This record gives sequence, structure tokens and C-alpha cells, in this order.
Amino acid sequence: MPARRCAIYLLTLVLLPLSALGAGGGQNFPVYPSIRANVHFWEQVYGRYTTTQGILHDKNDLAIIYTVVDLVDWNTPGAARINRKLIKLARQRYKDILTRLGSGKKPATREEKHVASLFPKRRHSVYLKARDNIRLQIGQKDRFYQGVIRSGAYMRYIKNIFKSYGLPQELAYLPHVESSFNPKAHSKAGATGLWQFTRTTGRQYLTINDVIDERYDPLLASHAAARLLKENHALLGTWPLALTAYNYGRNGMLRALREKKNYENIFRFHRKGRFKFASRNFYPEFLAAMRVAQRLEQDRSIILDRPRGTVTVRLRGYAPARELRSYFGVSREDFALLNPALRRPVLEGRKHIPKGYLLRLPATSAVRRKVAGMGSRFYRSRQIRDRIYIVRRGDTAGAIARRYNLTLRELRLANNLDRNSHIRIGQKLKIPVRAETADSNIIVLRSRGKRRPG
Repeated sequence: MPARRCAIYLLTLVLLPLSALGAGGGQNFPVYPSIRANVHFWEQVYGRYTTTQGILHDKNDLAIIYTVVDLVDWNTPGAARINRKLIKLARQRYKDILTRLGSGKKPATREEKHVASLFPKRRHSVYLKARDNIRLQIGQKDRFYQGVIRSGAYMRYIKNIFKSYGLPQELAYLPHVESSFNPKAHSKAGATGLWQFTRTTGRQYLTINDVIDERYDPLLASHAAARLLKENHALLGTWPLALTAYNYGRNGMLRALREKKNYENIFRFHRKGRFKFASRNFYPEFLAAMRVAQRLEQDRSIILDRPRGTVTVRLRGYAPARELRSYFGVSREDFALLNPALRRPVLEGRKHIPKGYLLRLPATSAVRRKVAGMGSRFYRSRQIRDRIYIVRRGDTAGAIARRYNLTLRELRLANNLDRNSHIRIGQKLKIPVRAETADSNIIVLRSRGKRRPG
């Protein structure tokens, strides 16, 4: 960004009325003076800059923006490599400027004068410290826009869920920060779904196994998020703290609260453990996302996705997905879309849909008639059993998967193995089988030798 444009941007931030920044916060979600610059920054990330723009800024003071780097469209071949180079060059250019100013050089170029203007006190030590605090944030405007469109399919239901728990309905905007309302979102840390539950946290509120993963079901996961946030608020007392704990962890926030006494002190002074940039900015991000989303929702030119009407059936026994799809005349794609918690083994026929599952079907008159006449013809008395393989010396998870015509991911999923697919001598592994082999004998191969990881 040219120095003049950036200066105008910063002047706008300084002159923006405090009442405008505080609008919409209310008692539940206050906009503290200490976070106003951060909220404004994230509003720019979500509402102004796209994924082909990178905001080069100070990671501690988000009012300090050095420039905006123009990037190559990420869908262009080689874009990742090109963009890494562009970002590296921009970062180094401003590091060099800060180094020169920190060594006592008077600002001479337009860029140097712009950087100097960002630091009113102009102490040499301040420049040198800032040199190590440069961070680049990719804009999210285009992704956020798509997230608002997707949110139309879920927002009304989520607000009603939160209302049923006695919680502020504004919390329904949190998935804009977590997943951009993508129910299939999956992070490198293993967080999954609309609300980005990890496996560890998710199991406290949801069913997660080799047959069902309720993290992928937006409605079930919303109930879980409501319970978690309600517990956070009961322990921490305010929504800024409860929301920050959603990212940082409840125990960590309790410790921080004991030491720093309130949210503002935690935001300004807490630097322990994993409380870094993401956790510190989580509440400001939420406020910004809520504001940008609410503005877009009022834009009549934006057509939001609509909720899909469904008929539900509580299964009174185990049931094959393929037979139910055929009976109700539902494609596999639609069946999976309406029942996102069902995992691949169920959809592919290696496992039955479990007893007690609330099945969702298209809300058509034909489906309603068939539900009424369904009876118990599809129910089975038990789940399809897995074959059991006992790990032997020299085995690896990959070799075992190939032996039984499985992908490594399928074997890992069935046995909750870690990312590296570690196994040990004597470990009993489930070998998923096809529905047609459900009545075959269970194969148990005995262990020999000592332990060895796969």
C-alpha cells in the first residue's frame, strides 16, 4: 500500500467515533477501549481485504499497519511459492527500514517517513523492538462473503438452539471465526466441523467413534457448543472471558483470571503459556465477524442459502444405509448431506447405522408416506462385527491396510490411531468388513515377538 493510502487508513481509524466502534456490543459483548483497534483491524480483514491481499502489521499493536501486499490468486499454479516470496520480500523491506530508523537514521524516503509516523515517540529502541514483531495477515473478505451465504442454511436453527439454553443469540456468529460456516472444515490441529471441536473436547459433549462423528453435524455440534459456552460463562462470569476460553481453554483462562482479575488486564498483560496472538485476538475477531456478517445479512443483493426441510426418523434398530436409501429413493450424496455425522464405513456398507440414530430425510410427501409404512423390516439386532487382527512383529499399519484392501485412513479411523498410524505388538486392530461378509467368522491372528511401532 502506498504511504499516502496507509496514512489515510490510519487517520480514519484514529478519527472514527468511539460510539461507532462501540455500537452493537451491549452489556454482554462490550468493546473495551483496549481492544477497539483490534476489532477495527479484523473488520478490515473480514470486510475489506481479500485473500489476494496481505496486511503487514505489528502483531502487538494492530493499529500499526505498514503496507498491504498484493498477492497472486491462490488458484494460480505455483501461487503458494510466489506468494511466500512476495511476503518474504515485503517483510524484509520493512525490517530493513525499522533497522535503519533504529540505528538513528533520519527518515528520508516516503516509506521511511510513513513508518516513522506510526511511532510518535520515535525512540530508537521502539523501532528495533518493532522489527521483530512484524506479522502478515491474509485478507478474508471473499471467504467471509461465502461463509455468510452458507450461514443462511443454519443461522436460524443455531440461534434457536442458543435461545433454548438461555444464551445470547449473538453467539451464533462464532462459526464465522471458527470455520466460515463450513461444516466439513478440518484444521491441522484436528479440529473439525462448524464449531471446530477437537476429538478430546468433542468427546465430552458428542459421540465420536468409527461409525458416527457428531462434530460434522451442524445442529448436534451447535448443542455441544452451547453447553460448552454456557459452562465457560458460569465459571468465568463474562462473555469476553467465556469466548476467549473457547479458543484458549477453560483452565487456562481460570488461571489467567486469578492472576489478572479481568478481561482487559488479561488482554493487555497476559503472556503465559499458549496465550499468544490467536487467543488474544479471539474475542475481537468475534466482535468484528459479527458486525461484518450482520451488515452483509442486510444486503438484499446477497442471496443466502436456505435451510432444507427434513423428515426425521428415530431408528429402533441397526439399519443398512444402502437399503434405507433405496427404500426412500434418496441418492447417496443427499443421504450423506442430510446425515453428516455418519462416517464412511456406514455410507459404504461396512457398518450399519446405529440403533437410536435420528435419521434425516428429504421432506417430501413420498418420503412421509414411506416413513409411515416403514415398519421394522430394515432393522438388525446387532452391528456388523469387525474382524480382529492382532499386531505381530514387523507389522506396519500401512501393510495391514493393504493386506485387507483398506486405505490407511480407513484403518486409522476404525482404530482411532494417531496421525503417524503408530501400532504396537499385541495390539488388537479392528478390520472393517463389507456388509455382505457380516456373518463370516472373526479372524484372530495371534501375536508373536516384541513390540515395534508401525
